[in-house]
Amino acid sequence: MSLTPQLVVMVKRPNLGAVKTRLAKSIGSVAATGFYRRTSLNLLRHVADDPRWQTLIALAPDRAVHEHGVWPQSIPRIGQGPGDLGARMGRLMRDLPPGPVVIVGSDIPDIRREHIARAFAAFGNADAVFGPSEDGGYWLVGMKRRPRVVDVFDNVRWSGPHALEDTLHNVEQAGLKLAKLATLADIDTGEDYERWNGKA
Repeated sequence: MSLTPQLVVMVKRPNLGAVKTRLAKSIGSVAATGFYRRTSLNLLRHVADDPRWQTLIALAPDRAVHEHGVWPQSIPRIGQGPGDLGARMGRLMRDLPPGPVVIVGSDIPDIRREHIARAFAAFGNADAVFGPSEDGGYWLVGMKRRPRVVDVFDNVRWSGPHALEDTLHNVEQAGLKLAKLATLADIDTGEDYERWNGKA
């Protein structure tokens, strides 16, 4: 049985003051919201039309699934549902059709389709794959989901330097084989933004 690899891009409705709030403290809400919107759309342009996987947009809030004018209409959409980040990612891993799933955030400007291809290729030898970010979190998580779906997102300290460490502890406890990708930068602060802007 052929199982279609699924790439999920998690996005929020880009309302002023509702996205990149830490970054907004340094560069202002208008610039931070513009950054989020541009980065999200650039990511979708880079990865969504690749025939090696099916791309889905997971939206928050859920009602944004039915809104038009921001995200490409050609990409299927689903709601993220309630709860913290772990609850939402765990639900995606459980509820999507059979096949390997890779989830990425939408605000990492350096993600390219080569990263996604490497993540899916890692399932040849691994059950779970992570793309670490410089701040102790991760920009990508993927699960083979065979022979079973394991929830590795319980008791994770989100939005801090321990998110990856806590999740990898759960992976280890579940006895899953792990693969890691390159470390990329999440643009959360003014300093992050200036550093990225200098090399962009």
